[in-house]
Amino acid sequence: MSKTVVVTGGNSGIGLASAHELASRGAKVVLACRNQTKAEAARDEIVGRTPGADVDIMSVDLSSFEHIHRFAADLAQQHPKVDVLVNNAGAVPQKQQYTEEGFELQFGANYLGAFLLTHLVLPQLEAAAADTGDARIIHLSSIAHNVGRIDPSTFRGRKRYISFNAYTQSKLANLMFSNTLARRLPDGISTYALHPGGVDSEIWRELPSLVYRVIKLGLISPEKAAKLIADLSLSSEYLGKSGSFHTAQPPTPVSRTARDEAKQDDLYNRSVALTGIEGLPIR
Repeated sequence: MSKTVVVTGGNSGIGLASAHELASRGAKVVLACRNQTKAEAARDEIVGRTPGADVDIMSVDLSSFEHIHRFAADLAQQHPKVDVLVNNAGAVPQKQQYTEEGFELQFGANYLGAFLLTHLVLPQLEAAAADTGDARIIHLSSIAHNVGRIDPSTFRGRKRYISFNAYTQSKLANLMFSNTLARRLPDGISTYALHPGGVDSEIWRELPSLVYRVIKLGLISPEKAAKLIADLSLSSEYLGKSGSFHTAQPPTPVSRTARDEAKQDDLYNRSVALTGIEGLPIR
């Protein structure tokens, strides 16, 4: 039986490459995207490359809690069992932007939106785990988390906005979320985080062209990151390794902050309060 894999931001870059790889391995792929026109084009591209691929598209905007709740309700109706959730979508604006709830966009969408979505999809993950004993959550973090700092005073905006600082905070938060989930998730559901490498994707689209040309020299293809994401999603190699961190482009240092359980739990409890949901207890 094919596994159902939800990929947020699956219409471009790493997300699209991952959707291609997952479909080629026989997974049923749900492209959860903000831009439905691009999502439709992505579905056509995937089916064109993998004839017979089962690809669904659904609308989600991670910068809106209301939209996330609506998406989760629609997903539950259309896909009552979800084997894998890939929290891939993210933005790196060079000028400060905000979510619908007033959070700084990178913290609010890259992290807090994924945090809320993950909890809302847990019933479908649990349903899949009840059948197979194996459901998974994949978080895209970054090696840049090592220079990130969780600063609650910046959650709703920074007096002096530096995009890289906001980015590293969101990626540290993603990894800390995966780590604390490993101590909270029900049996049968695993969580993994990864550094996709320096990938040549649309995440760099707002950089000045000269800066991009220099950075591009050290970038890898989205397909290399996609293979790791598909492996983490489907391969038996990673069973029993919940809470682990992986990379498509070594090295893989993990910061002391990311490994600090007290700091993980503090961020988790703050995030539960900010999203208005009921958190998971430590098991």
